Amino acid sequence: MPITHILEQNAMLYKTDVALVEINPEQKGVKKGTWKEYDLIEASNCPYYRKEITWGIFNEKANRFANALLSHNIGKGKKVAILMMNCLEWLPVYFGILKTGALAVPLNFRYAAEEIKYCLNLADVDVLVFGPEFIGRLEEIVDNMGRDISLIYCGEQPCPTFAFDYNSLVSDYSSENPGISLSDDDDGAIYFSSGTTGFPKAILHKHRALSHSARVEQAHHNQRKEDVFLCIPPLYHTGAKMHWFGSFLMGGKTVLLKGAKPEYILEAASNERCTIVWLLVPWAQDILTAIENGSVNLADYQLDQWRLMHIGAQPVPQSLIRRWLEIFPHHQYDTNYGLSESIGPGCVHLGVENIHKVGAIGKAGFGWETKIVDENGEEIKEANHVGELCVKGPGVMVCYYHNEEATNEVLKGDWLHTGDMAIYDEDGFIFLVDRKKDVIISGGENLYPVEIENFLAAHPDIQDVAVIGLADKRLGEIATAIIELKPGHTCTEENIQTFCLKMPRYKRPRKIIFADVPRNATGKIEKPRLREIYGATKLVDALNKG
Repeated sequence: MPITHILEQNAMLYKTDVALVEINPEQKGVKKGTWKEYDLIEASNCPYYRKEITWGIFNEKANRFANALLSHNIGKGKKVAILMMNCLEWLPVYFGILKTGALAVPLNFRYAAEEIKYCLNLADVDVLVFGPEFIGRLEEIVDNMGRDISLIYCGEQPCPTFAFDYNSLVSDYSSENPGISLSDDDDGAIYFSSGTTGFPKAILHKHRALSHSARVEQAHHNQRKEDVFLCIPPLYHTGAKMHWFGSFLMGGKTVLLKGAKPEYILEAASNERCTIVWLLVPWAQDILTAIENGSVNLADYQLDQWRLMHIGAQPVPQSLIRRWLEIFPHHQYDTNYGLSESIGPGCVHLGVENIHKVGAIGKAGFGWETKIVDENGEEIKEANHVGELCVKGPGVMVCYYHNEEATNEVLKGDWLHTGDMAIYDEDGFIFLVDRKKDVIISGGENLYPVEIENFLAAHPDIQDVAVIGLADKRLGEIATAIIELKPGHTCTEENIQTFCLKMPRYKRPRKIIFADVPRNATGKIEKPRLREIYGATKLVDALNKG
């Protein structure tokens, strides 16, 4: 069943029930009113920005956008990208694209202008829907996009001259279902990942994978209609959207929270009576620290309804969960493992019933199979023998779009080779022990060492540079640059950090070490040696001891 059918079913069964709430604690409340025929209901006397839409309105918005796209010959086989911050329009736009039979192509909002251009061309994008935060970046490339792309602006500020206005575009189109026939075998979406070189790969998924992720999430966490899901991560990320899919499947309410300060999360959970919250490790660490140092007082919030806290996207320190359950002993806890290539979270999960196995990523998820293989591709069944984790199930990608070579490296028949090294314990639970690739996961975001190294290599005082990940209790890992200076040159950490201001903030190295960079006889950086020198050989073990 294509995932668009779930939205239509929710609109029929729960038309007047709240579907989505958008909250921005840093923006003052707005006056109650209507936007064309879309009734944006608000909480009365709310001191901050809060708007909500019902399932009926959600579906109507998606239908209007779908009909607008179809009238401009955007349908099956076409690609429509989304470059927006989390907002009430994000998901109706996404589903409007899917209802046409076109492919939805979410983009990372942290991409710089040239990265946006690269991804648009790689995915053969025909239309880009973007928000006000990205006007400046698009201005840099709009006259040199590399292909003919229609731009649609979605925001309350004046529409830039180089784009069509979303509100004006959809206002003249029907809110009825466009009636495009879809099947599980139709292509549904392209998500982006990257290899160790830092160049994004376009990951193609069918509708089958999207629908399966909803069933997986609901099977793992038992979402009910009355559950309220607090969504904080960006919706372009498979982790956020596919965790939401479980609530979506049951017609539950979801709160889109802008901002991840501890007081924002606790207040949203309290005021909206949230029952399920998915966190990244840094946010959970910040909440615990704020409680422990007294900067927030739990007595100020109503949190008795909060039943599940789960974490994904990076290794989770055992000490963090122990601390969490001391403060929230009534919470269920789960951790989820997945990749964008396996439609996000859930191909492996711990399970709320397995709290005694905290530290493991768990076992094969609902509808999934796992195996660990050696360097020859032979399956390892013995406990405590390290090999590469492989997964198989309805959520495995079709391919890396336009990249047959990379596809063949990771897809072996129906099995996806994850690049993560793992072991089984005596009870069959999977533990990650290291990563086959050099990707650094910091605060749930992937950082690519070669990209950072290439940037730093342009510094006039740098002779050689290597970037590795070092364990960090809050972020999981931090990007650390080992810098070898040119003979006779001097440089300070402050000089390097100033130079790095030209990079997106999340890519800047958080630690600088001035030292020699070892290379082997073939000229490759000896990163295993660097990890050994600086204590990064076993990230998960280091975290669990913290």
